[in-house]
Amino acid sequence: MSDEPKIFMPSHPLPSDRRGALSDFDPGTRTLPAGSRIAPPFRPLPVDVVLEKDVAVALRDGVTIYVDVLRPTGAEPVPVLVAWSPYGKGQGTSASVRGVFGMVGLDDGIVSGLEKFEGPDPAYWCAQGYAICNPDVRGVVDGGGDSVLWDRQEGRDCYDLIEWLAVQDWCTGKVGMSGTSYLAVSQWFTAAEQPPHLAAINPWEGVSDVYRDLVRRGGMPDTGFARQLRDNSFFGRNRKEDIVAEAERYPLMNELWENKIPRFERITAPAYVVASYSNTLHTAGTFRAWRRMASEDKWLRVHNSQEWPDYYDEDNREDLRRFFDHFLKGADNGWERTPRVRYSVLDLEGGDRVNLPAEQFPPADVVPTKYYLDSRSRALTTEAPSSEAAVEYDVESKPGSVSFLIRFEEETALVGYPEARLRVEAKGADDMDLFVLVQKLDAHGTPLQNFTVPNQGALAHDITEHGASILRYKGSDGRLRVSMRHLDEALSTDAVPAHSFDRVEKLSPGEVVDVEIDLLPVGLAFHPGEQLRFIISGRNLLGTMMPGIREYTPANAGVHVIHTGGEHASYLQLPVQEQ
Repeated sequence: MSDEPKIFMPSHPLPSDRRGALSDFDPGTRTLPAGSRIAPPFRPLPVDVVLEKDVAVALRDGVTIYVDVLRPTGAEPVPVLVAWSPYGKGQGTSASVRGVFGMVGLDDGIVSGLEKFEGPDPAYWCAQGYAICNPDVRGVVDGGGDSVLWDRQEGRDCYDLIEWLAVQDWCTGKVGMSGTSYLAVSQWFTAAEQPPHLAAINPWEGVSDVYRDLVRRGGMPDTGFARQLRDNSFFGRNRKEDIVAEAERYPLMNELWENKIPRFERITAPAYVVASYSNTLHTAGTFRAWRRMASEDKWLRVHNSQEWPDYYDEDNREDLRRFFDHFLKGADNGWERTPRVRYSVLDLEGGDRVNLPAEQFPPADVVPTKYYLDSRSRALTTEAPSSEAAVEYDVESKPGSVSFLIRFEEETALVGYPEARLRVEAKGADDMDLFVLVQKLDAHGTPLQNFTVPNQGALAHDITEHGASILRYKGSDGRLRVSMRHLDEALSTDAVPAHSFDRVEKLSPGEVVDVEIDLLPVGLAFHPGEQLRFIISGRNLLGTMMPGIREYTPANAGVHVIHTGGEHASYLQLPVQEQ
């Protein structure tokens, strides 16, 4: 237990827009016949499905949670997939879930409505000989106890559920986990607890460090999405964890935040991990977990869209079934010959390349290459300018940023981890919030970007013009509060710096300091004549990750100075793939 106590606040019952056709507490077993629909817009069931509703499961500390189990009919035991999240197990037909599908441009008819939000659809999986377990987790809806957010407590709770499922008469004893976002994060924590009957996991994009990914990315107290997650989830009878209050009370890394980092070295279950370059909440965490997890049998697929359309895509679902068939059913289907990494290279002009095979990420033919900032020419050059110079911007004025350009004369692909190493100084302030962005420009200097979802209508343009960054990709970004620049030597690698966030080191007048800023992983193609623009700013260049989130106001004042050239030249390191 952490020495720093969690902070809790009252929870509230499930609101009307979160209630679905199966939200009422109604224990019992029934059969949903083939051809039936849970509600008119949704996909009909292809087979008869047994629904065991609101089954009580006791956790090790005596708390009772309730789960729905949907499974094929018949006496033959089947493996089961768990969808662990605080989103009510009956919400699949709710107005809120349908609103999300509408926002990204997905049709309700691609799912049955029996799935949890962001989870596997029983209509498909029951037809393939699997059961689905949809739990209401600790403190949620009718469950006992107080709910927590992305915590080792969740791993212990899900361990108990997995071991309970494994001994049910209808179960083969093989249990897997699948799902996106919250359902992905819970898999890191659960697998780290090593439940004996957990046979495989499928984390499909999710944070893997609550401090670094959710509440204090780059050391900045940017809690907009954390506030939305706290206020619009975890509905129940008791209390829920107040992650925003914790972020305010505990601004530095401590034991509470350490307990919200999965123990990656204990994750040994076979894993099929799915990632993207474009999710400003999930991308860093998914790649971090992939790098650090101990599983010998692990696969990574990096797609070119957004997690919800990618997860419910028919071809991707069939691909996932081959993985689970292999590890949960023992099928000799050749899955083990699947490339350990399948990555994508975005073009942003309609020529994306996907499912490119590799044995590692970045691929072995990637060479980290330094591009030096030249403040006189505002260019990026492969050789450091011989003389020192500086460029500055006033954080209160427009544009409040500086940028540097390079034009590629031949085909160039960046695949891997960009990193910025900058020499910076603050005038009129003792700290700096820095935001950086790698942006692709066409040959005429026009910024290129790409929608990640099917909905590209007028409203999608409006909400993504500034903000809703996970719906429209504009480049690879990073951020750092300069007083939090101290590196964690144990976590840092040559390609990906990691900050300790356990101390504050303010700037003195005239002091020039070195900072390392990790940017989100990238897969980006440049054709001859196209350009890369590297932007350094005192403002958030992308806005919030989703609509309706409170945007962070940087704690900046005065003038930011970027020093270039000479013995301590600033540079952008890019992962260049050899052609």
